[in-house]
Amino acid sequence: MTLPDVDPARVEAEWAADKEVLASLAENGDVAGIVRLVDVSFRGDEAALERLEDDAESLGFSLIEREETEDGELATFLGSEQTAEADAIRALTVKCLQIELAYDVEYDGWGCTAETGKD
Repeated sequence: MTLPDVDPARVEAEWAADKEVLASLAENGDVAGIVRLVDVSFRGDEAALERLEDDAESLGFSLIEREETEDGELATFLGSEQTAEADAIRALTVKCLQIELAYDVEYDGWGCTAETGKD
């Protein structure tokens, strides 16, 4: 599947938020080059989320879980084994915004734990 182009202004808006998360990770001693599970979430209706879940592997993700949010919406969490380096996170965000358009779901952001390499 070819994913659609995303409005550059939307990418930049998301990237501004991403940079804040990356800064917070760095403040907590994160070594961005360590590969870890980065989760992304999408909200949507049952049919759209099911279609996304069915295609997750071909999109480069693993299915983590689906849950109902506190406000009764359905959310799917997918995972990607990758670094938290800025270029990798930016590429992940662009892909997620493309998925949002292609699957008629709402991208709700990404998250991961800080990896210090000291475990």
